Amino acid sequence: MNLNTKRWPYMKHNNSIIKLLISILLIGFAFRLFFYRSKEFATDVVAVTAFVNETEVPKNQTFGSIPIVEPPVSVAVPGPEDHLEDYDDEKCDLFIGDWIPNPSGPIYTNASCPLIEGHQNCMRNGRPDSGYLYWRWNPRACELPQFDAQRFLDLMRNKTWALIGDSISRNHVQSLLCMLSTVEQAVEVYHDEEYKSKRWLFPLYNFTVSVIWSPFLVEAAIFEDNNGVSTSEVELYLDKLDKKWTDIYQGIDYLIISTGKWFLKSAVYHENDTVIGCHYCPKRNLTELGFDFAYSKALRSVMNFIATSHHNGLIFFRTSTPDHFENGEWHNGGTCQGTTPVKEGEIKLKDLNQILRDIELVEFKKAASKAAENGVSLKLLDYTKLLLLRPDGHPGPYREFHPFAKDKNATVQNDCLHWCLPGPMDSWNDVIMEMVINWLNKSQS
Repeated sequence: MNLNTKRWPYMKHNNSIIKLLISILLIGFAFRLFFYRSKEFATDVVAVTAFVNETEVPKNQTFGSIPIVEPPVSVAVPGPEDHLEDYDDEKCDLFIGDWIPNPSGPIYTNASCPLIEGHQNCMRNGRPDSGYLYWRWNPRACELPQFDAQRFLDLMRNKTWALIGDSISRNHVQSLLCMLSTVEQAVEVYHDEEYKSKRWLFPLYNFTVSVIWSPFLVEAAIFEDNNGVSTSEVELYLDKLDKKWTDIYQGIDYLIISTGKWFLKSAVYHENDTVIGCHYCPKRNLTELGFDFAYSKALRSVMNFIATSHHNGLIFFRTSTPDHFENGEWHNGGTCQGTTPVKEGEIKLKDLNQILRDIELVEFKKAASKAAENGVSLKLLDYTKLLLLRPDGHPGPYREFHPFAKDKNATVQNDCLHWCLPGPMDSWNDVIMEMVINWLNKSQS
């Protein structure tokens, strides 16, 4: 290679000038970029401040169709920062905590979500107070971020959920769909003949949510109408799981399975295709075995199926929820008049609810260790005590549309079992999202 050494000093000098010019340009560009980002940051701060001011709950306005009462402000509310990386399910019990004021209120209304069933649509039905809307669940040992619908849908792209159980599961699925509807409205793509089992699709995410009607989780012949009036005892097959959920079980990525209150009904018990006894069947010459016997047997069958299923998704078992009937029950004039949450120790779980819960915890504990050995992810959603503190969250007489419109002293059916939407049940989804992301983090590590 022939180098022209005479040109080298000139080229070296010329290169030095070029380098100097480039350095000046880079310094100028950096200064301009810094100045621009500083202005942009200041603009962002102003915008965020304006947004916070605009989203404060205004006084003397309306939420949906009823007046807003001034929300409680006695406790500072932590922000919605995401602390999932710090969450440790062995150190933080998400189900021990308190209901704290949430001045921002729910993220949806009965007007924005068309999926709320009439009996849980307390605002539309004329419930006069709204304070029950302004609380959220706060675990004592750790912070719980509020539900992020956009992030949840991103995580659930091409996934499937199923909520399996009774009308409380239907109540819950409405809450979940309403919260997700703030990002995309779900499209109903299936329902059974009685409209008790349904499936919805979020098209943009190819994400499906199903509710499967199976109030006992085992096979049952039920002879009652929509108002709970029975013409005969339930025929319950304790050793045969309900195929409505077992047939689709392996194809679902995430499941929430629950039961409970239906076992309190009069029922005849079958095992090995033989009648073995009953619960509250005075007209039949059968051995009284008690609902606790049947509940233990049925849950044991369910839990054994799950623990040995080698399912590779995430399965939740949800404990039964308490009711707040006072001065009677559903069938004999019980009511619920609460308008605020109560504190731990101010209310006691009813004996029947305690029996159900004790059975659930015993059977879950036995199944959890077996599930872990088989690589099945089985988690407990222990909402019993969480909801015990919310006697204000039920529809009460407002399960029907304006029940006192014609007569202020009318005797009406109260619902102190299901939950108003929006309402306390929405906090369930805060907990579920935290547990799901923690499980995803661990399974991917």
